[in-house]
Amino acid sequence: LALLHDGQSGEAEYRHLHRLCERYAVLPPLPGASCHIQHFGSFELRWERHSEFSTYTFIHVDTAAAPFSRTALSLLPAEWLEALPGKVISGVHVELHDLPGAAPTADDVRPHFENQRLISSWVLDRHARLWTAFRLHQDGLGRILVQSRDLNVCQLGRLVRRLLEIETYRMMVLLTFPVARALAPELGGMDRRMAAINAEINAIHGLDDERRLLDDLSTLAARIEHLRSETNARFAAARAYHELVLDRLDGLREQGEFGLQTFEEFLLRRLTPAFRTGEAVSDQLDSLATRIDRASKLLRTRVDLTLEAQNQDLLQSMNRRGHLQLQLQQAVEGLSVVAITYYLVGLVKHVAGSLAEVGWISHPEWVAGLSVPLCLFLVWRGVRRLRKGLEKHG
Repeated sequence: LALLHDGQSGEAEYRHLHRLCERYAVLPPLPGASCHIQHFGSFELRWERHSEFSTYTFIHVDTAAAPFSRTALSLLPAEWLEALPGKVISGVHVELHDLPGAAPTADDVRPHFENQRLISSWVLDRHARLWTAFRLHQDGLGRILVQSRDLNVCQLGRLVRRLLEIETYRMMVLLTFPVARALAPELGGMDRRMAAINAEINAIHGLDDERRLLDDLSTLAARIEHLRSETNARFAAARAYHELVLDRLDGLREQGEFGLQTFEEFLLRRLTPAFRTGEAVSDQLDSLATRIDRASKLLRTRVDLTLEAQNQDLLQSMNRRGHLQLQLQQAVEGLSVVAITYYLVGLVKHVAGSLAEVGWISHPEWVAGLSVPLCLFLVWRGVRRLRKGLEKHG
């Protein structure tokens, strides 16, 4: 059995295993352990916790003549099995039998698989024969029959482990398909929206249009990044599991039997379309992200160029305004010099009149008139120095 963690912590699995061990008075797994092997008398349990799922392998030695007439799961407490933490994604019975002297035909084996269509091949250089239907049977689990010609216990153990891994990993690959199928319509809509935006970029009439399209692209980019963050781990895991399935199939060294599909032929025919669908959606996500980024950069460049042109116009306008202000300032400075000179000459005239009254000078008007050029020069020089001082410190 392989069960997705489905939000369940390792602690929940540990407690569940602990209850089974207490029931049979055997040692439980250590706290925090990721694997456990224990004999329970009539069966053996091998538990392994992986990053996304956990596997429970129950081993039972039985001398029953008919395959699958009595399984290892029938020896476990039903209530304990039903309460296993997680969501079952794969379950299969694997039975090991010696290969009869006369090689069995599909008609001989089909009754053990409820008369369903069979998949079969020779493996490990024809040292063993595999049979399965790759379908669920009445108990909700699959079945694989291994008929060994001369394999030893270690070789059989490795073969069974490889078969269980193929079954588990192929189901993990298939988890990508519903994710990809759910995303496909939305990505199709985004793709059409991107095509429309690219067409609008060529017909932009102003900065408002550029900003509107840039907002649309930002919204699309945020949605794409959200989808990528939610699905990247699933798609990456599917690639890894797919590689593992191919590796385990290659390790079987299959040889086909006329009229029957091999494991590899059956699995690749059904697994490859689902895997490629996930890959196509993943590639479409990456492609959309790249196209959105490229279009955003193009629009930002257009916006920057438009703003730069507007800034140039604004600077030229400010330069013209500054020139006018300078001319006005110079005109005001001239008027200021005349006004200050007028009041200064008036003061000189007032002082000269006072001096004439005491007899120091006889013609105060002459003094006032002669002081005009001097006052004008002094005022002009003072205003000029003041302006230069302000410009220097400003």
